[in-house]
Amino acid sequence: MKLHPLDIAVIAAYFSCMLGLGVLVSKKNRSAESYFLGKRDFPGWAIGISFIGAMVSSVTFIAIPADAFKTAWVRFLPNLAFPLVVLISACWFMPFFRRGTVTSAYEYLALRFGPSVSAYGAAVYLVAQVTRTATVVYLMAVLMATMTGLRIEWSIVLAGGITAIYTVKGGFAAVVWTDVIQTVILVAGALVIIGFAVALVPGGFPAIIAEAAAAKKLSFHDLNPATGLLEPTRGGFSLTEKTTIMLMLVGFTQYVAGKLNQETVQRWCSSRSPREARKSMLILGAGSIPIWASFMFMGTCLWVYYRHFNDPVAEAILAGTQKAESILPHFILTVLPTGVVGLVISAALAAAMSTLSSGINSASMVLVQDLYRAHLVKNRSAAHYFTAGRLSSLLISLLMIAGAFVFHYSNTKTLNEFSIIMTAVIGGGIAGAFLLGMFTRRGDARAVLAGIAATVLFSTCAMLMQFNMLPRVFDPYYTSILGNIIMLAVGYGASWIFKAPKRDLANLTIWDLSKEPMV
Repeated sequence: MKLHPLDIAVIAAYFSCMLGLGVLVSKKNRSAESYFLGKRDFPGWAIGISFIGAMVSSVTFIAIPADAFKTAWVRFLPNLAFPLVVLISACWFMPFFRRGTVTSAYEYLALRFGPSVSAYGAAVYLVAQVTRTATVVYLMAVLMATMTGLRIEWSIVLAGGITAIYTVKGGFAAVVWTDVIQTVILVAGALVIIGFAVALVPGGFPAIIAEAAAAKKLSFHDLNPATGLLEPTRGGFSLTEKTTIMLMLVGFTQYVAGKLNQETVQRWCSSRSPREARKSMLILGAGSIPIWASFMFMGTCLWVYYRHFNDPVAEAILAGTQKAESILPHFILTVLPTGVVGLVISAALAAAMSTLSSGINSASMVLVQDLYRAHLVKNRSAAHYFTAGRLSSLLISLLMIAGAFVFHYSNTKTLNEFSIIMTAVIGGGIAGAFLLGMFTRRGDARAVLAGIAATVLFSTCAMLMQFNMLPRVFDPYYTSILGNIIMLAVGYGASWIFKAPKRDLANLTIWDLSKEPMV
């Protein structure tokens, strides 16, 4: 489809704003610390909004409404665990990392368990971030190509390249301030879509609620592929099927892991004070659930809209002959007026770009601080590591764009599954290693590596079950829960076999925190 010049102008203005902001804040970067932490002077409200922007990706913007359109709200259940994770993070995780005066999540692992565990964790994080960002760039390029008529190759270069330019140039300050703008844009885009759907449906908002409720589209029911009907999701504990409690446990486990990675620790350490860091968590907790709910409700609104206005694309999606992810782009291009289309496309791009910029900067910080500076080139000047930071951001960006091209020219589905599997397998146990280190006084590198090995073996078996190469004894949704339990159990058990020498654990466990004020 060829966009109207007004829509192209809106998208161009959005790209120009991001580039201009990156150039503006880059003038304040004079060292590796300012490049990666922005002089540690960010207000809590900005960090909180940046947190939200980093969590809301193109998957949120496209896939969540698609799921609600096709099924109901069952996939919203894992999000209900998020406020508890935010509370735990604000009370324990954030003060722990601020008091320990570390700037990197893997710097903590080095202090607690030694360089081998830290290097492994950093390497896994780099692989995961390059894979994740390449996937997001590719999905963003497909969306952009669909809605603008550009070739996918040019869409990859344009969207991925512009994100890379302002992130490489501006560093973490550019990440935070562009995240703030992008989060506002993507929320505005979501509200615009909902507003148009509500205005166009006969009877408006009350009719949408009534029709959706009558069809169980606002429930936690799930779609039975065999019958094509929405059926209740039962409660209770189970490892063989999805239940409401187990889905919330999955969310709890995944969000805890997310609060123990570099993107989160970097933001906590960049806040101007512990109070501002805690404020950022309050903003994150207060904002995330309503934003996720709005994207779910967007899908519900589209379902009601297409009940009143028959459309072959909507019918094909509900019949299972077309992918659900095409419903939102279809609505944007066929229903929204000129000018608004450009705004909403910019919102979809903002959702992806906020995730990408955060991933690039955090990965480059890990590459420089936890691998290059810690193991390869030590004791150089601040200017040297500042230059290394920019070059590492450029390298991560190039790998990200190259990965997106690989996805495009390969069997995308197979390659995407392979990358997800490899990330899950090699990444097994890292969150458990943090928990073992923070909440016990036991263990050294040998115990942690034993736990990681056991978790990697378990994750490999889980993936083989997914492809029916081994008998399936639990639902693959629960791999993360079981994997972290195995990591903690094996790591703790191994600590009794591999006796760790006594050492000073000040500020390395929650039981040994100093009473000095946090920094």
